[in-house]
Order: sequence, then structure tokens, then C-alpha cells
Amino acid sequence: MASSSPLPAFTVRRGEPVLIRPASPTPVETKPLSDIDDGEGMRFYSSGIHLYRNNPAKEGQDPAAVIRDALAKALVPYYPLAGRLREVAGRKLVVDCAGQGVLFAEADADLTVDDFGDVQSPPFPCFERFILESTTVAGVEPVTRLKCGGFIFGQRFCHCIVDAPGGMQFEVAVCEIARGVAGAPSVTPSWGREIFMARNPPSPSYPHLEYREPAGAGDRLLTTPPSDMVRIPFFFGDREIAALRRRAPASLRNSCSRFELVVACIWRCRTAALGYHAADEVRLSFIVNARGRRDMPIPEGFYGNAFAYSVASTTAGDLLAGGGELGHALGLIKKAKSAVTYDYLRSVADLMVIAGRPLFTLTRTYIVSDVSHAGFKSVDFGWGEAVYGGPAKGGEGPFLGVTNYFSRCKNGKGDVSVVVPICLPKDAMDRFQLEVQALTTDI
Repeated sequence: MASSSPLPAFTVRRGEPVLIRPASPTPVETKPLSDIDDGEGMRFYSSGIHLYRNNPAKEGQDPAAVIRDALAKALVPYYPLAGRLREVAGRKLVVDCAGQGVLFAEADADLTVDDFGDVQSPPFPCFERFILESTTVAGVEPVTRLKCGGFIFGQRFCHCIVDAPGGMQFEVAVCEIARGVAGAPSVTPSWGREIFMARNPPSPSYPHLEYREPAGAGDRLLTTPPSDMVRIPFFFGDREIAALRRRAPASLRNSCSRFELVVACIWRCRTAALGYHAADEVRLSFIVNARGRRDMPIPEGFYGNAFAYSVASTTAGDLLAGGGELGHALGLIKKAKSAVTYDYLRSVADLMVIAGRPLFTLTRTYIVSDVSHAGFKSVDFGWGEAVYGGPAKGGEGPFLGVTNYFSRCKNGKGDVSVVVPICLPKDAMDRFQLEVQALTTDI
């Protein structure tokens, strides 16, 4: 449960940011986002970082120049990413496409890849030094060359226009071009936002707890100053997973995924650690990807937002009952996962229109995104697989302690662990560690 060592003092020498425009002419038009895309909960920038070692086979090649040229070529089929967002009537977002470009910069840092240690989960050390704030739809932030010959590639997308799989689809296209793959990009992008537009008239057909405040008192987590919070990554390997599986009822034991077991454990332990009243409603909200589901009419190459924040809800007392058993939590999680259908997503789109595109609730809600299968580390510009690839930040601002990214790592023996960087008030973290230890101890 240890975090990586702090970085030594270092300097970053960064050039002036420039706009990279599509390499050839692109359509001049205005494209509306879907009513899933432009909810308040999507109106933020998601940042990722990829760390690469030196590759002797690339001697003499500047990664910044390679990525810059590939980016310009990839922006031709992905031209909306070079556009600009604009709000119209009803808080509706559209993209004005005129090849305006994305932000790009080059930098050098007097660090080596090894200085970052064995970083396994966000936040990436000193991430703010390797990304740039921008208002472009997509900002490919500094390509920072390291003194060992390695480099850091940062990227920043407005979440309104891409989700994690969509952003990865674009990055793969850039990588294919950078590596000289014939016929790149291999996946033809599809806008397709009409599939997630509200119906006429809008008619939400589900309760959508994710946008309604839960019953009960306040939430100390939302009022704790950041200086009183502590972040610790927790690793759930084969031993911990086996212990959690034994705490599942026999009817669910063999059908539970690692994600379901870990998130049930954390939801329960987190609720106990924060000391909610027994009658307080507590929620788990997790992202359910709509891609690959049979009833979803999602075209191949779609890179917009295609997921829902599904919700499991109960009282703190009921969640903590049972002396460490996970059956109640697991049953709620499985029910919430199965509830996400195309009709459910259309209902979300309807709600966005009639309710003014609200933000999902944060009160006594634990929000989880599993990025372990996103393929961040496989982003390869020709220098090989990334040493680290994933989100730059953990939950920040109002999301601090509320949201979590689940990722995976391997230890020296090749064993796979689920990694979860938990952030809680200092006193709650002490109890949380004891609760997790109790649930992951063999029974």
C-alpha cells in the first residue's frame, strides 16, 4: 500500500504552445453533440500521461516531431477534435469545425524515467508540470523529453467530445500514423451522435438516482479541506480477491468479477470509515460502458460518450450488516449493471434536456471508473509500450475522495493486482485500512 517516492528537484524548459491544424483541408460545418455528451458532468477536461523509456532503435528521432506530424494527419479524419465548442439555446453544445487546431508544446526536463519509480496509479508524480491548461477541444500537451532519452506524452480532452474508449481510439490513430502503419488509421471514425439524442418529446422512463440527492444527513467528505485528506493506493492481488470471493454468497461466488468484488469491498469499508448514520442512504455509482452490448446501435468507430452512471443504493446500516458478508452489496451492483440498456441511455438524454443538463449528485456517493481495460499502456508511437499510461490526476476539486479510477498492475512475479488510489480524511483512512484488512483476511 506504499506510494511512489517523491521526485528530485527538477526543471522543465517548455517552448511556446502552438496550434496544430489538420494536415489537409477538412469540412467547415457545425456538429451538435449528443444529449449524453453535454451534461454538466461531462463539462470538464480529462488528462492522461504516458511515460516512455529510450529506444535505441529510434536514435536521432525526436519524439515531439514524430507525434506532432502524426497528430496533424490524424486530425484530418478526426477533424471535430480540431474545432471549438459553443453553447447554444438550452445549454446545448455544438462543435464549430473549421480546422482551428489543437494545442501542442515541446519541453525538456532534467529527469530520467527511473526517477519516477514504480508509479502504478494516478496521480502521476508532479502531473501539473507535464500537462497544460487549455480551452481547445483537444490539447495534446507537452511532449517532454527526458535526459535519459525517454519522454512523457501528455494529452487533454474535453470529456464532452470523447469518453475513455473514444479518446483511446484517436490516440491509436495517431500512434499508427507515427509508426508508419499502412492504411492508418485502421478504424474509420464515426460521429453518430444522433443515437443518443433526446426523444421528441423528452420522456425519462427511469428514476435516475444519479441525479437526485440521497435521503439522510450531510456528507463530511464534501466539507473536509484538501489539506486534511490523505491518498493511499490499495492493491488487491490474487490472495485478496480469493478472500473477498469467500465472503460472497454461494449463489454469486463464481459469477463475480474482480471489479465487482473489489468495488463491493471498498464501498462497504468506505461507508464504515466515514461513519454515516445507519439510516443514511449511501450510493455506489459506476460507469457502465455501452459499447459491445447487444441492444446498442453504436456504429463502429464511434468516439463519443457511450456510458451511463448506474447506481446501487441502500442504507449505511443495511450495507454494513452481516458481519463482513458482501452479498447485499454484490447483489445491488449486479442489478445496477444489468439496468443499463439503450432505453436507459435514451432516458438519460431525455432527462438532460428537461432538467437543464444537471451534474450527477456527489453526496454520500462513491463514483468508480474501471480503466484497467482501456489500453493506456499500449499507446505506442514507435518507442514501445508505456512504462506508465493512465489518468494524470486522481479525483480533484469537488470530486476529491468521491471518485476513483481502478487500474491494474503486475508485480515482479507477474501476478496481476487491481490498484485503487483511495483518498479520505486522515482519521477515516485509518479505519478504512483496518476494514479492508479484515475483509481481505482469509476466513
